[in-house]
Amino acid sequence: MLHELRIYTFKAGGAAIAAKAAATIGKDIRGDNYGKLVGYWNAETGTLNQAFHIWEHEGYEKRKQLRAEMGKLPRWVNEYVPVIQGEAGLLHQQIKFLNPVGEIKTPAGPNLYELRTYRLKPGAVGQWITNFTAALPVREKYSPLVALWTGEAGQPNEVVHLWSYKSFEERMKVRDAVSADKDWQATVQKSRPLLEAQENVLLLPSSHSPLK
Repeated sequence: MLHELRIYTFKAGGAAIAAKAAATIGKDIRGDNYGKLVGYWNAETGTLNQAFHIWEHEGYEKRKQLRAEMGKLPRWVNEYVPVIQGEAGLLHQQIKFLNPVGEIKTPAGPNLYELRTYRLKPGAVGQWITNFTAALPVREKYSPLVALWTGEAGQPNEVVHLWSYKSFEERMKVRDAVSADKDWQATVQKSRPLLEAQENVLLLPSSHSPLK
């Protein structure tokens, strides 16, 4: 199984237009026939006017085949693509291929999501995953892990993890609590030497996102 994270940057105001088009035109055209939608979000922090969407595929070859087929659909070419590239003003696209670690957990919505991306030193992904999963029961006392991935391409030395919270206020309370938890902080200290960089973004799900 392969997961594909697509990050689109639009002109000011364009992310909302793109989300509406994805929820209506795009969903009607593609359904789950050209990759299964895992989640679709708009960025609430960091670079604004960004859409984050994750798709599930059987593998690279199947994805390649289905993408080629979708690109020939008249409605996709004539109805959906012009909205994304024209009205929404697509400026930039980024794609990451991710290997899921365990199952995706679907929390009851609505939620605020946090996507955290850690770039690790070459060869350190396995050790980080071992440290993280061993201590996960401690961390999940405070908020649930939705999904965990290791990077395949374009950055192989990455781990990506997705968390859910009921609100920004709950997230802040959880962050304070985990900062005070000695058991979790022991894991943080153990894994810190493996890290090179960390990024996070807070995300709000669109109306058609399976993860609400």
